[in-house]
Amino acid sequence: MLKLFRGKDFVFTVTGAEQVTERYRRVHFSDGGLLQAIGVHPTMWVRLWFDNAGKPHQRAYTLVDPDIDAGTFSLEFALHDGCASDWSRKAEPGDTIEATVQGTGFEVPDPLPQRMLVIGDPASLPAINSLLSVAPKLPATIWFETTHETDQELPFRIEDHHELRTVPRDEMVENVKTDLREFIGPDAFVWIACDTATTRALTSYVLKDLAVPKHRVKSLGYWRAA
Repeated sequence: MLKLFRGKDFVFTVTGAEQVTERYRRVHFSDGGLLQAIGVHPTMWVRLWFDNAGKPHQRAYTLVDPDIDAGTFSLEFALHDGCASDWSRKAEPGDTIEATVQGTGFEVPDPLPQRMLVIGDPASLPAINSLLSVAPKLPATIWFETTHETDQELPFRIEDHHELRTVPRDEMVENVKTDLREFIGPDAFVWIACDTATTRALTSYVLKDLAVPKHRVKSLGYWRAA
C-alpha cells in the first residue's frame, strides 16, 4: 500500500547495538543509501518492517544522529512486548531489515516562539531530542510522560535553557493542561507526540480551549494503548 503512495524502500544493515536502560535499546545501522537519496530534517522518521508470526508488521522510528557522509544512523526502541522490541533485543551486526520512507517532513516554526513547548514520552524521545536541535539556543519546556523509574535514566539531550518536567502517566493530561495556560502566547508553538488518546486530548485542548492557531501546533499519536 505504501508503494502506491510513492514510498521509497531501503534495506538497513545493523552495525551494532547497546542497552541504554533496562527498557530502552539503541541499534546502529548503515543506511542502504537512504540519507544521500532523501537528505535529513529534524524529527525524520522511517517505517521498519518486522515479521509478526509470518505477517508483515510496520512501526515508525525517528533517526538518531544521522550522518550523511558516513551513511549511518541509530534508532532507539522503547522496549515492551511485541515483534519490534523482540527484533531489537536480538539485533546483531550483519542483520538486515527493510524500511520505507513515506510521509516524513518538518517545517521550522515561523516566527520562532520565545519558548518551545514539547510534550512526549519514551517512544517519542528521539524526536524530542531532534526537535530541540532545530533552534539550539531556544528555551524549551518538555513535559515527559513516565511509567517506570528507569525512565529518569533515558538519554535526554537537555541543556541549561531546557526545562524537563517528568509526569506520571495517569497525571499527564490534566497536569499538562494546567501548566500550558502559563506559557501560551501569540507566538506559541506546541509539539505533541504521545499515545494516540493522550495526543488527541491535548491537541484538542490546545486548539479549542487555548485557541492556538492550527499551524502553530504539530501533533502525532505515536502508539495506541492496549
